[in-house]
Amino acid sequence: MRYRLFPFIMAAFVAVLLVSNTVAVKVTRLGPFYFDGATILFPVSYIFGDILTEVYGYRRSRAVIWTGFGACAFMALIYWLVGVLPPAPDWQGQDAYRQILGQTPRIVAASLAAYFCGEFANSYVLARMKILTAGKWLWTRTIGSTAVGQFVDSWLFVTLAFAGTIPTAALVHMAVSNYVFKTLYEAAATPATYAAVNYLKRAEREDYYDRETNFNPFLVSLGDLA
Repeated sequence: MRYRLFPFIMAAFVAVLLVSNTVAVKVTRLGPFYFDGATILFPVSYIFGDILTEVYGYRRSRAVIWTGFGACAFMALIYWLVGVLPPAPDWQGQDAYRQILGQTPRIVAASLAAYFCGEFANSYVLARMKILTAGKWLWTRTIGSTAVGQFVDSWLFVTLAFAGTIPTAALVHMAVSNYVFKTLYEAAATPATYAAVNYLKRAEREDYYDRETNFNPFLVSLGDLA
């Protein structure tokens, strides 16, 4: 079955991921929260993940997650490749480029691992909860799946990226801040998620239930994007 709007949802999902990974280099503090710049945008990827799984099912969501993973890995590779190229003699921006876009292998690995595990945890929990709730109480699935996915994502990224380089207290503060902020973000976005899901279900004439789905995250094919 062909879906008219699925490609646009996938494109928006990948765009959010790429921008989030680019702005993650800035660390900021807002009230009691201490987090990187991606925190204000990255939760949107979980909203898209909820929408994809709720409407189109885990199988297509799995393919989109892999697409985003590949796009992020490619972006990191290009940032690194351009960074190692010798700068022109009259160009003074090399140090600034390396500071902002010259991502270290450890940060890239932490980001990709956290994204992969967190997104799949989010999609799996939502798909399972949809069956258990018989499609009712969407808010329990969006918030519940995000609570699990963001927990995995936040703690995995902060631990892999910063353990041993910053004090333990600061590491815990950052992880907790990221988790609480992102989860509250998702809860606040519930009305918008409801509106998007209801619109897509009507427009695509689809409301998928993963009753016979194989949830292995590595069983992905190009046909899943059709």
